[in-house]
Amino acid sequence: MSRINTNVESLISRRVIGINRQSLNQALERLSTGLRINTGKDDPAGLIASETLRSGIRAISSAIDNANRADTIVSVAEGGLQEVSSLLLELESLVDQTANETGLTSEEVKANQLQIDAILKSIDRLSQATAFGSKKLLNGTLDFTTSGVNVTESTGASVSHLASVKVNAAKIPNDAYRSVSINVVARSEVALLSSVLAGTNGSGVRNGTLADSTTIQITGNYGTDTLTFVSGATTATIATAINDTKELTGVSATASAATGGPASLVLQSTTYGSDAIVSVSILENSSTAFVSQAASADDHGVNGTVTVNGTNAVVNGLDGSVNTGGLTLDFTLTSTFGGTTGGTTSFEITGGGAKFSISPEVSLSGQETIGITEVAASGLGNTNDGFLSTLGTGLTNDLASKNFATAQRIVRAAINQVGSLRGRLGAFQKDTLQTTINSLQVASENVTAAESAIRDADFAVETSNLTRAQILVSSSTSILRLANSQPQAALSLLQ
Repeated sequence: MSRINTNVESLISRRVIGINRQSLNQALERLSTGLRINTGKDDPAGLIASETLRSGIRAISSAIDNANRADTIVSVAEGGLQEVSSLLLELESLVDQTANETGLTSEEVKANQLQIDAILKSIDRLSQATAFGSKKLLNGTLDFTTSGVNVTESTGASVSHLASVKVNAAKIPNDAYRSVSINVVARSEVALLSSVLAGTNGSGVRNGTLADSTTIQITGNYGTDTLTFVSGATTATIATAINDTKELTGVSATASAATGGPASLVLQSTTYGSDAIVSVSILENSSTAFVSQAASADDHGVNGTVTVNGTNAVVNGLDGSVNTGGLTLDFTLTSTFGGTTGGTTSFEITGGGAKFSISPEVSLSGQETIGITEVAASGLGNTNDGFLSTLGTGLTNDLASKNFATAQRIVRAAINQVGSLRGRLGAFQKDTLQTTINSLQVASENVTAAESAIRDADFAVETSNLTRAQILVSSSTSILRLANSQPQAALSLLQ
């Protein structure tokens, strides 16, 4: 054909050269940015998938940063607790030294008391001073708050079935609370022994007195003591003597009246549970001083069965603990409540705790909490023996009171509390934070690799595409030049 008005070959060449230049520009763009997908038109579905993965990468990165920050905060708290632990060990040493009464002068005792006062002040100062920025860590602001621990009975009196409650971890929705129900399925029991004295009146009727002089060795949780009584000593007299040494032995005594008969001497441990023990050895006249009393007898207490929100708690006497996915707490029941089968009490955890979001998903399940209790001297110790602050000058258990056994138990309870808190914080760092960080780092690597496979350019492929596009653009340009020169052939027909 020899048409000159319409150069079809030129039109085709121009279209092809446009396609080739587009391929060349795309290859140049991908090689310059390093991305296969630069705009939505490059790969719409791939862009959607890539943006979703990028969002996940950012969330994982933030979660890693949050976990690292949490680890730093916990490390600061643990550092303060380490100093408190050192002070408590020094306090234990001072109490133990002063218990050696004859070996110390009054001036040395006063000097020890001054040291104790300084230690108590230092513990209080550490409680207030340990902080991360402006956030106090050991003054109780990161402890959980509760409501309803005190129960109002039908008489209108407010009583507590719980001597203490320590919430270690709890997941609580915002603007909500978590209910905790504690049920005593079976009561905890003390160790208990009882006996009737063999003494009689002139008519031969038992009258609650010793029929013969005797020596008794009593052993309990705290220690052993030996008591000697003369013939005719009454049940009440023996009970009083045993109670006078209960701080030493951990065994108390009562004269239990019996209808139509003499009172029984009842010995029981001052603590509850399987660790509680009462052991009595009659060292003299066991067959004549008491009625049918073996020369040696002992009894152990019994741990009760307690459920918390339907889950069996670990019980040791009146102390219990439970650890579930959403709730971890320690508690101590009162002797009245824990020593009675079928009791039920409840309270609410209303908030508080140190909350850390260490998951890519911002949700309650991705949140970890831990309660950091106050470590001031007024909060360390227990309700049975007392608190650390009572060791201060002029207070119940200062060195002048000579309540050395009680003071030692208070200090050891404080040491155990601080040690337990340090252990929980350490476990939180090691088994929660560090494992989460490791897991998130692996997830970040995998998600980043998946996003890269979708969005990043393959330089080997794009270099090949560039070379191909360059050749095609060059060749199509040459062809367009030839196509544009084709109509000139029609001039030869006019010659």
